[in-house]
Amino acid sequence: MDKVYYFDNAATTRVSPEVMEEISDYFTKSYYNPSSIYTPAQKCKELVEKARKRVADAVGADPKEIYFTSGGTEADNWAIKGIADAYGHKGRHIITSSIEHHAVLHTCEYLESKGFEVTYLPVDEDGLVRTEDLLAAIRPDTILISIMFANNEIGTIEPIEEIGAIAKERGILFHTDAVQAAGHVPIDVNKMNIDLMSISGHKLYAPKGVGALYIRKGIKIKNLLHGGQQERGRRATTENVPGIVGLGRAIEDAVSHMEEETARQARIRDKIIDSVLKSVSHCRLNGSRTKRLPGNVNISFEFVEGESILLLLDMNGICASSGSACTSGSLDPSHVLLAIGLPHEKAHGSLRLTIGRFNTEEEADYVIEKLPPIIDRLRQMSPLYEQYLKENGEK
Repeated sequence: MDKVYYFDNAATTRVSPEVMEEISDYFTKSYYNPSSIYTPAQKCKELVEKARKRVADAVGADPKEIYFTSGGTEADNWAIKGIADAYGHKGRHIITSSIEHHAVLHTCEYLESKGFEVTYLPVDEDGLVRTEDLLAAIRPDTILISIMFANNEIGTIEPIEEIGAIAKERGILFHTDAVQAAGHVPIDVNKMNIDLMSISGHKLYAPKGVGALYIRKGIKIKNLLHGGQQERGRRATTENVPGIVGLGRAIEDAVSHMEEETARQARIRDKIIDSVLKSVSHCRLNGSRTKRLPGNVNISFEFVEGESILLLLDMNGICASSGSACTSGSLDPSHVLLAIGLPHEKAHGSLRLTIGRFNTEEEADYVIEKLPPIIDRLRQMSPLYEQYLKENGEK
């Protein structure tokens, strides 16, 4: 099949034409090291600072609070490990949620091996952290709360402003992994009392290999990388000028077109959800219907395996996923779906379709056309489905 119907934008996005046009010269012409003192290199340094301001403006921060990284995973690691190292003398308790990205969960597990205690908050059936659970988990030795802004699998948007208010009132630092949210929903780090925030470029049409960590002014944090004096001495390594410039342009573009693009994606999202739930029996939407990223569809289908759905969709030119791209090689069911209460057999039958800037209504119609027959075909081969029909007198 010649045409590719790409519905996996939560895994990565293509670089936008506008970003590509802006960064292309920095690979072959203006390729200089910003730390060098000659004029062409200093112009590259100016471009890095321009991008820093673009990122800061997009989230209501000061440019001096933005530090460029290699992506969201590094930003998460730096935020959590850096705060643990810097504030461990004050307390060794961290609070996070049970549905975080593995970049947060595995970092917390690492800190547990170093003597820190971590509380993993449960979520409700929509994937929302309950503020009463957060309040009950806070201890005198709690130094950090890390709750993602929006979930990468089920699209649920967490009550970030309420969590930030709780953290500020109790003098606890608050980090949020905003990799799926930045550029897609409004963010104001001051209004939301966010102290640290992770961003990734390749989720919003910038190149892979670039991200940012917002660190509120005055917060002490230990370096994750050591070496040179780049990023005002906080993050050593030669700056990725094309990536940084691309991130700045991409997030500026995303924020400037957010209102209309959010509405467009939500319309396509709801069309897919409504059509699939109406035409396919024994399936359910995962995540909040209302507090949801505009481009996220996550549906579980009983009696079938998610991997089989993906293979048949692929044969029809449709790119999708069954959860996080970072765990696509795992046979274990999604920890997110288990956390919202799905049994293993239903969690295994999940499908995530994520809509982006370049998806069209016509592409959505194609998915709506192809998906129900695929589910029906797989169920006809399913012993579980056959058993269900017999037990319910339908066969």
